[in-house]
Amino acid sequence: MATRFIFAASLFLIYLDCCTGSVIGVCYGRNADDLPTPDKVAQLVQLHKIKYLRIYDSNIQVLKAFANTGVELMIGIPNSDLIPFSQFQSNADTWLKNSILPYYPATKITYITVGAEVTESPNNASSFVIPAMTNVLTALKKVGLHKKIKVSSTHSLGVMSRSFPPSAGAFNSSHAHFLKPMLEFLAENQSPFMIDIYPYYAYRDSPNKVSLDYALFESSSEVIDPNTGLLYTNMFDSQIDAIYFALTVLNFRTIKVMVTETGWPSKGSPKETAATPDNAQTYNTNLIRHVINNTGTPAKPGEELDVYVFSLFNENRKPGLESERNWGLFYPDQTSVYNLDFTGRGAVDMITGGNVTKSNGTSWCIASSKASQIDLQNAVDWACGPGNVDCTAIQPSQPCFEPDNLVSHASYAFNSYYQQNGASDIACSFGGTGVKVDKDPSYDKCIYMRAGNNKTVANNATAMSSSTSSSTLTKNSSISSFLLVTSLLVILNIQRS
Repeated sequence: MATRFIFAASLFLIYLDCCTGSVIGVCYGRNADDLPTPDKVAQLVQLHKIKYLRIYDSNIQVLKAFANTGVELMIGIPNSDLIPFSQFQSNADTWLKNSILPYYPATKITYITVGAEVTESPNNASSFVIPAMTNVLTALKKVGLHKKIKVSSTHSLGVMSRSFPPSAGAFNSSHAHFLKPMLEFLAENQSPFMIDIYPYYAYRDSPNKVSLDYALFESSSEVIDPNTGLLYTNMFDSQIDAIYFALTVLNFRTIKVMVTETGWPSKGSPKETAATPDNAQTYNTNLIRHVINNTGTPAKPGEELDVYVFSLFNENRKPGLESERNWGLFYPDQTSVYNLDFTGRGAVDMITGGNVTKSNGTSWCIASSKASQIDLQNAVDWACGPGNVDCTAIQPSQPCFEPDNLVSHASYAFNSYYQQNGASDIACSFGGTGVKVDKDPSYDKCIYMRAGNNKTVANNATAMSSSTSSSTLTKNSSISSFLLVTSLLVILNIQRS
């Protein structure tokens, strides 16, 4: 019996190891002069439950900072180091001995990228990539780490000569001398083909051919591949499938694809009108959900796809248009440019703190994160008391208790009052602490009331032990009471100041 239990447990552990599902990581670029220290970055990454991180070198301070954090690192060998790594095996051996082994395995390193988008660099160093990769792999083999740390190289979509329709995807023949041995290396060593994909650029450069909704995962229409009949609702999937088809044409069917950069800028030059916080949040929120759900692509449904969002911080030293310096999820002071939930449950609105999902013609009322804690607490106390809102859902162990913060709890209470009282502007005032939004703040089993539904919906009700008691105040009397309390809140605020 014990033997069978051990065997079953072993099979389960093997299953966990092999079937982990798609993951979301973040790129930690450091082309800036105002970033926080690596140890503070490590704390920020853990705070936001980011478990996978890509860095572009093997900076010792970064490796030290992420020791014993559980965060898995993808480290890089810059293009400027390709020549010495390709020329002598001893250079790769020494680098591994001095820069990696002293920090491994306390610092979890799972990938080494040798070169980055070399076909795009001014001094094309593509001829050095494969020899450098081979030397790095040999160094890993010498210390028995070649199966724990995978070696690859990242590419831009420029390696493709054609990406639409996806079924006609093909690699650029001018890179054949570089790509053929690269793909052979990847296939032999079960390493992924790493690609950097940016639907933003496709839209920015061809807005008449690519719709913004299609680029943002928001399209309600479909693009048909005439050769396969496959239907595409977003550009990301289309570009990924183009790579899969290009690999298939060259008979490299077993190589997995990994997206090592993708994202959307939150700010741009005057002509970059799509570079906004809202679009950036929408793209990355939809991307994360798409990946975490193991949706796959039309050509590879259910296929695992690891994706790294670019980038952790805005980087003020990056050259080029304004957008180049504004891809970050965080400002250098560690405050959010806009918030993302890396569990895939949805983003948190950068102004209000409410989770966002676009709706059609419906509005909600949520609390502003700019409001003071005292004003919010007073408003919540009123809504859950004289305002006649059933606030059971935001009590401990109930569906809307987490996240356990005042903005989240206030948002639920404000919206319930707002919907119960005709969804009028005045019913979302709360002394200036309420904000109307057209995006559904619901998440998991916490369902926010909407117009025409004046009772807590089923997902909340089943988790609650009580429901609203006593008769509901009439609309006019509730609003009058609300105005009275709002006035009192303003008076109290004036007295405090």
